[in-house]
Amino acid sequence: MKFSALAVSLLLAFGSASAAPDLSPMKGKPFTWENATVYFLLTDRFNNGNPANDHAYGRKDDAAVARGFMGGDLAGVTQKIKEGYFDDLGVDAIWITPPVEQIHAGTDEGTGKSYGFHGYWARDFTSLDANLGTEKDMHELVDAAHARGIRVLLDVVMNHTGPVTAEDPAWPAEWVRTSPTCTYKDMATTVSCTLVKNLPDFRTESNEKVDVPPALAAKWKKEGRYERETRELDDFFKRTGYPRAPRYYLMKWHADWVRKYGFDGFRADTVKHTEPGVWKDLKKVAGAAYEDWKRTPAGKQAVAKLGDLPFFMTAETYGYSIKAGREFSYDGGTRVDYYDNGFDNMINFSMARDAAGGYEQLFSGYSAALNGPLKGVSVLNYLDSHDDGHPFDAMREHPMEAANKLLLAPGAAQIYYGDETARVLKIEGAEGDANLRSFMNWDQLKNNSRVGLFGVAEVRDHWARLGRFRHAHPAVGGGVHQMLQSSPYVFKRTYEKNGVSDRVVVALGLPQDRPVAIPVAGVFSDGQTVRDWYTGKSAMVSGGKVKFELAAPVALIALD
Repeated sequence: MKFSALAVSLLLAFGSASAAPDLSPMKGKPFTWENATVYFLLTDRFNNGNPANDHAYGRKDDAAVARGFMGGDLAGVTQKIKEGYFDDLGVDAIWITPPVEQIHAGTDEGTGKSYGFHGYWARDFTSLDANLGTEKDMHELVDAAHARGIRVLLDVVMNHTGPVTAEDPAWPAEWVRTSPTCTYKDMATTVSCTLVKNLPDFRTESNEKVDVPPALAAKWKKEGRYERETRELDDFFKRTGYPRAPRYYLMKWHADWVRKYGFDGFRADTVKHTEPGVWKDLKKVAGAAYEDWKRTPAGKQAVAKLGDLPFFMTAETYGYSIKAGREFSYDGGTRVDYYDNGFDNMINFSMARDAAGGYEQLFSGYSAALNGPLKGVSVLNYLDSHDDGHPFDAMREHPMEAANKLLLAPGAAQIYYGDETARVLKIEGAEGDANLRSFMNWDQLKNNSRVGLFGVAEVRDHWARLGRFRHAHPAVGGGVHQMLQSSPYVFKRTYEKNGVSDRVVVALGLPQDRPVAIPVAGVFSDGQTVRDWYTGKSAMVSGGKVKFELAAPVALIALD
């Protein structure tokens, strides 16, 4: 689907997303994770709400290109929540990178000096990294999101600590292994090994008793919280009966973030590098913490706004494809059903490749999988991310097509920060995944700067219209797909689950110089008034078709 200069002018004619006709979500369509739109952001790279915290722990601006902290923080995310940025995109959940205290020093993994701005190099799982803000900032972020009906997912790591540096000592040998490095020949050489050199791997298979690492204990004592932390650990192990093994310490620490702040789910990192059963136990521990939090005043308010759903977990199992159904296959032949090991959802790594094909092939294939082998569970689709070196459209030459394919595909959708603003995934002088992690292009959005063929504000407006439609209609991501017409391309989605009924029709690639009749027979009846969520116009169905008075390249049709 191509957008011409005329199409862009039409977008401007419709007005900005904030000035568009009222496209607020319809009442009576409850949230479902299978249709969720999840906005994934690297906290350090999104928005700087407090420049005073930009250089915690003596960190310096001496990193390689795009490999140091850039100032984004929790306060910056909260600012955008309160401005309504995520509401306008139809976002259901915000996924933030791990906020735990990172190693203090930088290290070189072969691509230049790097710091733990991304959150995956933990030093202390019980403490918030000061570069991101304070505990008060975290409470405000989660509470602000919940107040707007938005859930928050916490990224958690069970696999490894941060790299060892002169300032960041290795954890004891009974906690971690420092060799061998994974070779990925089979499950054993994927799990019982370090992902890369100098990234200590937790002994998550061990049931042997371990004590709090001396360096961590000393840190807690210096901070005046040693007695509290150890008392809580004693209570946890007494209450659960779990052995004092490394993986259960980690579960307790991760669950504490849920109990304290009210995170609604986890995105689990490096899932295939840990024994599958670990995740089922984590789900149990975190789920119990979530229920405890719901009984707090903040939790009760959130339940009233969000509904009383159980704790949610999605898996980053590198290489998993929706086409594999419920089974993930390791090299060597071992197969694992991660849905049977605590996960409600799996991140679908194949969409960036699948999206190279046409709409119908993509949509019908995904619908068949989700209503067949994957019935009852879900996937999280994405076109690019923080560590996938093969994004769908790195230079943002096709941002409108990307929106159509991601936000209209069956399954949940992950917007990676800047997808909606054509943030180019290439940085001059950067190496590897640093190219994917530039700072959010707010200035380009404000100025409607041109990236490729389109202005950034026009791109975001298109994403917002699709996102709000998706947010209001569970049929988009959770319904059964059927093509109604091949040219212009028209399809329907129908959703009938748990007493909820929803039907939509979508048309893509419409003529941009004149309105055309769109087939809706079998979905909407003659005499019914339907609305196009793209333009905000309404029309009556006649002869099994509907024609809106304003031409647009897309029509998003539902009952008025």
